[in-house]
Amino acid sequence: MNKEMNELLQIETRIVEVLKEVYDPEIPVNVYDLGLIYNIEVGSDNDVVVTMTLTAPNCPIADDILIQVKEAVESIKEVKSVRVDLVFDPPWSTDSMTEEAKLELGML
Repeated sequence: MNKEMNELLQIETRIVEVLKEVYDPEIPVNVYDLGLIYNIEVGSDNDVVVTMTLTAPNCPIADDILIQVKEAVESIKEVKSVRVDLVFDPPWSTDSMTEEAKLELGML
């Protein structure tokens, strides 16, 4: 693995770490383990695009969660810019959750 690829992987790993600190206030599980994060793309210029969804399209706190995700990723000093793309296809389901999230919510 070349140096640039290794640096991008390290940034992506750090992004996952900070996203695990962002919680949906209605569910005691972070957005990453809930399966709300569909994709993290770190460009060679350290511009980041996070593709995510919500548990429901009419989520009353959608704006707050999107802002928290953007701010969390922006807190990483190597990140140049952040764009959060909200999608609803495919729709979120409990199948998207990590085993840890299912255990936390008593689903296992």
